[in-house]
Amino acid sequence: MLNIMISLALSALTAALMSNFVTDSMPIIVAVAIVGFFLPFILIVRVVMKKVEAVMMSAQQDVMANRAEKAVASLKEGLKYGPWQVYVKQQIYSQIGSILYMKRDFSEATPYLEKGFIRNWVSTAMLAITYMKKNKTSQMVSTFDKAVSGTPKEPMVYALYAYCLDKSGDRQKGIAIMEKGLKKTANDDRLLENIELLKAGKKMKMKGFGDTWFQFHLEKQGALIKKQTKAMTGRRKQVIR
Repeated sequence: MLNIMISLALSALTAALMSNFVTDSMPIIVAVAIVGFFLPFILIVRVVMKKVEAVMMSAQQDVMANRAEKAVASLKEGLKYGPWQVYVKQQIYSQIGSILYMKRDFSEATPYLEKGFIRNWVSTAMLAITYMKKNKTSQMVSTFDKAVSGTPKEPMVYALYAYCLDKSGDRQKGIAIMEKGLKKTANDDRLLENIELLKAGKKMKMKGFGDTWFQFHLEKQGALIKKQTKAMTGRRKQVIR
């Protein structure tokens, strides 16, 4: 990364200047060299991350305004900051992949999701789901394992994992995954409910996770339209009152 290289170069220059013109004391030279590394490193990180945050915020506003294409274009422009800071490219790839996935451009989203940031559990789960839909069960499992290890305290990632395992014909492993999740999520009520449902041979109930659930496109399109229609009807009734 460029920030590390620049900081190392400045640190080495500082040490050389200290040794040649100021002091022969090695502890002092080392101490100044360390400061000479961290000061520019921190400054560069702050500058770069502010620029990246601005790109992310702009893209988020475009998505909320239903301008997905513009959001993706802005994020792609933000990739120029990747060489300056660790994981910047991966985070931007995750955002691009997530936007394309939510647009149902699954084939276009997959390459970005594959290069995404593992600690972004949403994009990692989306990638796992694309593998499930392609009947690539082993890749689905390994990807969900990464999502869980990257964000072990997020209840929904365990539920999504179990949901996909159940759809893939491995209900018992789905139960085991959620039981594992209980230990990490302070016995989340939604996990407890879904464990009991699977043990009873019933379908999982994911609506307890709110609108976040619908972005994964695992619910049938008709059910989503029905939900949106119901919400709109409720708002109209409130206006009439």
